[in-house]
Amino acid sequence: MRVLLLSRYARLGASSRLRSYQYLPSLGLAGFDVTVAPLFGDNYVRGLYSGNISRLEVLKAYFVRLQFILKARQFDLVWLEYEMLPWLPGCIELVLLPKNIPLVVDYDDAVFHRYDLHRLSSVRKLFGKKIDAVMRRADIVMVGNNYLAERAKQSGARRVELLPTVVDASRYAMIEKKDALPITIGWIGQPSTAKYLTQIAPVLKKVMAKHAVRIVAIGPKPIQFQQLPIEVRPWSEDTEAAEIQQFDIGIMPLPDDPWEKGKCGYKLIQYMACGKPVVATPVGVNREIVRQGVNGFLAKTESEWCDAIDLLCTDAALRKRMGNEGRKIMELTYSLQIAAPRLAELLRSAVSG
Repeated sequence: MRVLLLSRYARLGASSRLRSYQYLPSLGLAGFDVTVAPLFGDNYVRGLYSGNISRLEVLKAYFVRLQFILKARQFDLVWLEYEMLPWLPGCIELVLLPKNIPLVVDYDDAVFHRYDLHRLSSVRKLFGKKIDAVMRRADIVMVGNNYLAERAKQSGARRVELLPTVVDASRYAMIEKKDALPITIGWIGQPSTAKYLTQIAPVLKKVMAKHAVRIVAIGPKPIQFQQLPIEVRPWSEDTEAAEIQQFDIGIMPLPDDPWEKGKCGYKLIQYMACGKPVVATPVGVNREIVRQGVNGFLAKTESEWCDAIDLLCTDAALRKRMGNEGRKIMELTYSLQIAAPRLAELLRSAVSG
């Protein structure tokens, strides 16, 4: 089966790497011939992180994307991440895509809120329903959580399928730390989401005053934590699993806002894959991934955060037990080994009708 993958980013983009690229080897073995055509390359992603985006590069990206849309007839299926042409009216991309070409579109973020909750009324009016139109055109809308699924159903999508964001279980292992102290509380993410960690700064300061702990953040910029004693380390795909293996506790604070409700809890799944207990804000899919008192704790208030981390810091046996449970949950529900055959089945069914 010939598939045209219109991903948002090249491999450096987390959403594209997790929702499509990590599946390519297993899809190849299953008989899929996938042509990968990212809209934005790795240089664009680096520019996002540094705040330096080339407009000329963006124009070139749109031109190349148009060429691939016009070649869609050569394929049995188009597999799309989010939308084909961001910040252009949906009617343009939907007219260009042949109506008889099956379309599978995938969402792991509430990208519709970039438009319908934009501060400018003109943007809301022009683009507010764009993603809904793409969802209605799709033969299958794949989503990473129920918040996204509800939006797809409201849009009038014909078929909505839940496919969680997963990890490759073979890349993550449960390895005990060599040193019991200090206890490491860890977070992993992008510079754009480092603000979530700073929102629990009072909690982290209290924990550090009470316990022999260190706070480690993988991926953000050191300048983002000038007021907090946080050890910042660079992220790379090759080292992320080894970095998380050095955590004792993995955390995921979030505000209870529309955009955050669309997140898929990937960092929690990474922590669990390494056998680490988790503490997270009960927002969106976090409520499903974290089973209270089993693989971690859900914490909303400052006192709940402090109590959960205090308990984990003082009870090594509890950390180990919760870490083991988290690994089991990951293997059964959030692993590539479980999700890959299901994705292949969904893509085939989109073509077979």
